[in-house]
Amino acid sequence: MARQQQLQKLKDDSTFDLIVIGGGATGCGIALDAATRGLKVALIEKNDFAEGTSGRSTKLVHGGVRYLEMAITKLDRVQYNLVRDGLRERGLLLKNAAHLSNRLPLVTPLYKWLDVPYVFFGLKLYDLLSGKQNIGHSRLLSRKEALHRFPTLRSEGLKAGVLYYDGQFHDARMALSLALTAAQYGATVANHVAVSGLCKEGEKITGAELTDSLTGESWPLKAKGVINATGPFVDQIRRMDNPHAAKIISASTGIHIVLDKRFAPPDTGLMIPETEDGRVLFVLPWEGHALVGTTDEPAEVTDHPQPLEAEIDYLLRHVTHYFNLKVNKSDIKAVWSGLRPLVSDPNAVDTAKLARDHVIEDSASGLLTIAGGKWTTYRKRALDTVDHALKQFSLSAPKPTCQTEQLPIIGSANYNEKGDLELSKKFDFTADVASYLNRTYGDQAEQVAKLAEDGVGVQLVNNHPVLEAEVVYAVRHELAERVIDVLARRTPLALLDTKAAKQAAPRVQEIMAEELGWDQQRCDDEMLLTEKRLFEAL
Repeated sequence: MARQQQLQKLKDDSTFDLIVIGGGATGCGIALDAATRGLKVALIEKNDFAEGTSGRSTKLVHGGVRYLEMAITKLDRVQYNLVRDGLRERGLLLKNAAHLSNRLPLVTPLYKWLDVPYVFFGLKLYDLLSGKQNIGHSRLLSRKEALHRFPTLRSEGLKAGVLYYDGQFHDARMALSLALTAAQYGATVANHVAVSGLCKEGEKITGAELTDSLTGESWPLKAKGVINATGPFVDQIRRMDNPHAAKIISASTGIHIVLDKRFAPPDTGLMIPETEDGRVLFVLPWEGHALVGTTDEPAEVTDHPQPLEAEIDYLLRHVTHYFNLKVNKSDIKAVWSGLRPLVSDPNAVDTAKLARDHVIEDSASGLLTIAGGKWTTYRKRALDTVDHALKQFSLSAPKPTCQTEQLPIIGSANYNEKGDLELSKKFDFTADVASYLNRTYGDQAEQVAKLAEDGVGVQLVNNHPVLEAEVVYAVRHELAERVIDVLARRTPLALLDTKAAKQAAPRVQEIMAEELGWDQQRCDDEMLLTEKRLFEAL
């Protein structure tokens, strides 16, 4: 799929049913839901798909353990419904994106005997709420079993543990895959295109002014309805419609650090239910590394939030407290920060206590805003939003009800969990490369493998299974337009190992320049931007 073809459709087609602003989890989910119902949809993202919040999550597909605790202790039905919906959607995501997701066992260590029945009961209730979508049964672990499952765990004072299950996924590729699947169903999807204004006739919105972020070219696009699904940035779009619109989003920042694989076993995660200030901390295996997160601090809304030294120290301090291994800053291979868009309560101070439930708002001029929510429930948010849009904009869809509950996304329809064995046999890949390609591209992996046979089959850097062929594939089929698009989102390299990403950047730029016909000025600009992003920790 070529980006220029998508842009041409945005310029040639007279009127769309819906313009969806925002290429993160919510926007991509809405585009897919609307397209599968037969609506004419344009998905617009000012940067790259999942460049913001949706590409910087903890990579968990979960109901929300901490929300369940709030639901029980405070008799909070909103939190209860959020957990229940999350657990149902967790099961659907694991099925519909089988190659990008997996079930993950997690150990919760317990250092006080009084915590054992409390935590065990809570996690058994977590199982119960998942109903038919249950992916595993929680059970108590003896001290010996807990240390066997997570050998780096601090043994001093350990009483027992609880084993439970949640899901894990590749968030950035999930968002991309949703957008590409929407395109397969007729949606027009464009990254690096900003909504620079809203078009109105009288007091009613009739479309949007679009600006190509790469060239500066602008043009109007008409639509029967405009949906604002921009996550932390929804207030900016709302004020584009009404400069006096009251703020509805409160943002917090969460950072993650990545350590060597020796800090976490390859098949088990660690969940610390309550740190010194009441937060939940995870240590998870991810792409052959250990992912540690996350913090929760009030933050200003910005495209690329920066990790703070205090946040890094916070995570290191807690990892050291719960590990029998010494962890230093020199052990960190990558660090990155993301914003959480939380529907705000003007009387709340602690953002950790704000629900991630979503709200839908209609402005007087017709702008539909969807705000709040978390990755796991992206499909439910999309369903609710499109249902609302059909009524709000008087749209007639060939298929009026949601079609995505049992819809495999691109790469998942014919995914074979053991497909890596065939890739190794057919293309002579090493086991780690074959496994990585199979779980990254699913039933599309052979297309990447065939490109690798054409002279771009070597790995971009040592000790990482990412191939040069993936750069070519990202440009030709996945709308990659910048070097950092490839390093941070089409592949996970920049999120795993900053030094490796810097080492790979020149070769990625060389391949992309050849594919896209860049001149020297564009090459120089790309390298400057890539260095800036990697220096800023994405």
